[in-house]
Amino acid sequence: MNRITTLICVLVVTAVCGCKDPSSKTAKKEKKPTATEKGIFGKKDTIGEFDPNADNQISDGKAKKSHPLNPLGSLNQYGPALEKISTMQIQQAVNLFYAAEGRYPRDFVEFNERIVKPNNIQLPKLPGGAKYQYDVENHKLVVVKKSADDE
Repeated sequence: MNRITTLICVLVVTAVCGCKDPSSKTAKKEKKPTATEKGIFGKKDTIGEFDPNADNQISDGKAKKSHPLNPLGSLNQYGPALEKISTMQIQQAVNLFYAAEGRYPRDFVEFNERIVKPNNIQLPKLPGGAKYQYDVENHKLVVVKKSADDE
């Protein structure tokens, strides 16, 4: 009887101590990028109010052509792709607001309170210092860049 009790205790201790998930040890060692690191990937951006009198250039959303042998050529497509996806997301939310209310948001504050916050819209950060801005007059999201004179 003493041997059986000892065997059961050994099995219980082995099961408790030796049956940990091996991936949990490696998951702690893997470094995940944080928002404080350089770069734009994984970061979120806010939407500002569009000022038509400001000296900003509205992006056309077109990708720049690059040489086919350029290894960074595909990165030229990243910004315009983000612009298109983000503007489509906002346009869909604005269209749903219009369908429900029969009107567009009156101002930028109502746009934030009734469209952005309830839909939990989080837009990815754009490359090159470009910013999202909502054009209240035309009811659309635009991407603005600093004018060529400022650079």
